[in-house]
Amino acid sequence: MITQNTIQQILHRIDIIDVVGAFVKLKKRGANYMGLCPFHNEKSPSFTVSGTKEIYKCFGCGKSGNAINFVMEHEKYSYVEAIRWLAQRYQVEIEETEVSPEVKARQQMADSLFIINNFARDYFVKTLFETDEGQNVGLSYFEERGFSEEIIRKFQLGYALNLREAFVREAQHKGYNLEYLQKTGLVTVRNDQPIDNYRGRVIFPIHNQSGKVLGFGARILVKSDRAPKYINSPENDIYVKSKVLYGTYFARHAIDKLDECLLVEGYTDVISLHQAGIENVVASSGTSLTTDQLRLIKKYTNNLTILYDGDNAGIKAALRGLDMAIEEGLNVKLALVPDKEDPDSYVRKIGAEAFRQFIADNKQDFILFKLHVSMKEAGNDSTRKSQLVNEIAETIARIDKVEDFPRQQDYIRQCSQLLKIDEERLVDLVNKFIRERLSKQALNDPSNKKKGGFDGPPPQDDGPSLAEMYPEYFPDGAEAPAAPTENIFNTSERQERELIKILLRFGDKIFDEEQKTTVADYIFHLPYDFESLSENEIVKRILREYKEAYDQGSIPDKKMFLYHQDNDVARNVAIILEDKEAELSAAWKERFEIKTVYGDDAFRRDTISATNYLIIRKIQKLIAENQQEMSSTEDYEAQIRCLEMDKHLKQIMKELTEGVGTVIFK
Repeated sequence: MITQNTIQQILHRIDIIDVVGAFVKLKKRGANYMGLCPFHNEKSPSFTVSGTKEIYKCFGCGKSGNAINFVMEHEKYSYVEAIRWLAQRYQVEIEETEVSPEVKARQQMADSLFIINNFARDYFVKTLFETDEGQNVGLSYFEERGFSEEIIRKFQLGYALNLREAFVREAQHKGYNLEYLQKTGLVTVRNDQPIDNYRGRVIFPIHNQSGKVLGFGARILVKSDRAPKYINSPENDIYVKSKVLYGTYFARHAIDKLDECLLVEGYTDVISLHQAGIENVVASSGTSLTTDQLRLIKKYTNNLTILYDGDNAGIKAALRGLDMAIEEGLNVKLALVPDKEDPDSYVRKIGAEAFRQFIADNKQDFILFKLHVSMKEAGNDSTRKSQLVNEIAETIARIDKVEDFPRQQDYIRQCSQLLKIDEERLVDLVNKFIRERLSKQALNDPSNKKKGGFDGPPPQDDGPSLAEMYPEYFPDGAEAPAAPTENIFNTSERQERELIKILLRFGDKIFDEEQKTTVADYIFHLPYDFESLSENEIVKRILREYKEAYDQGSIPDKKMFLYHQDNDVARNVAIILEDKEAELSAAWKERFEIKTVYGDDAFRRDTISATNYLIIRKIQKLIAENQQEMSSTEDYEAQIRCLEMDKHLKQIMKELTEGVGTVIFK
């Protein structure tokens, strides 16, 4: 854990113009700065950065936030990774809370492996460009593949000399530990003698999302029956093959902007497409897709297009990842490169523009493609056809998110037509697979086991209907889907938002000159709990954390929330602070204008208005609830109690409003 002291030091030094300016070319426009949005393609700048408010906002795509949010969004970092990036930029030494010896040892191991990999990368690059063997063998190979020096240096490609001990001697001379060198896979020990593992091979460094080298792929350049074509780093503390996609570091911005990820098989496919200007591409490195790799793609986009060779092996490789990709909620398309070609050779053959057009014209829906391929294989075999119906139903059943329900129904309709089966039969089959999966999940849910859970397999009934599972898409009792974060504040919550703005902007300002009390003192000494009066969960959380800090004797700076660890809190605070419409509505002001003895200081007037509104609103709700209870009971004594409560509540509201000069009742 990074200490709060370190985080506070970073927050005090952050300059959002400097941070955003490291990635976006900004020009001063009045009090703000403007540039082309890095999150979507635009020709006219709509991306604004405010140094005084410490927020950015794009009026094209709607993204907004603070400096930390920007680094997280742009680099796809976690909060901690963004803090570390900022600490390095502003030369703040990171203090961390004590961790267990085991955790500390793992951190030290990971740091050591990263250091060795960085050394190895630099060594192999230098060998490629500055030795005769590197130039004659390694560089010649890359040039034959059509790679320019610029792209070779961008991907940090290298070469390992065809000598037994060239690298290990240099590494040990520099003081690197032999045990760690073995752990990276760079060195192996035979007959008690350390030797280079990648000798005579061209080197492809494999980077994580932040550009650190996790491991290497090494390709042999001479035909050999004894040696594999590629050697990859073994899995270790920093390199887990199932969680890595080659090229993610170089593709992440293009994927984000174009909202599409192209997936290929090999290193050279990625590099060739990048050189052609098609940068939203990553590689699975010849392995079957994993859930972790798909989730990595989903960090950047929901749209995945798989580009594989058009031979049978390529088709089967593509289909292996289908069900997992569907289950992760990805919109999957497939474009098969013509037979005897791969993306690397094909883009060099037809050029970048033609290749882009080829993808646009030839990408097919994955489920329908799978169905066509399987139907072709099944032919007239009735058993195989029956099996195919089950396979397709199981695949469609994996589309189980509510928002994807129309897509699921469209697949059922199309597939039933192609398979020439009754649509209702396919619906029943899809529902069966959904129920089976839900039952398995329930059986495996630890919380069910703790409660006594299931004593055996669940009873086999018809299970929930589609209408029960997806009520949002049926008229009876349907509810609108949740609004996006930017619209979390409905009309009745505007004064909650205004109260937060007042606390963050004016909490430490003097509210009463005689008593020397602050705005925060005034708000928190009123006999009302504003957290309980609020309805919005983000507002409740901010009020709670603000009050906790206040009770400990400090008035939080707005940066505490503008740069909050929870991205939802930080983003919504940015929205609140920039919102010019959060003030009282015209109708409310006209009817309930508050006149005070505090002069014309707007923040004092707004403080009383916002707090007063929330209190009155709560009392109005109590009055309505009490009147509802009175009208629904026939018990005479209960009616009398309700009448007395109604009178009491209205008296409280009258006293409250008259106390600040507001006349509510005529």
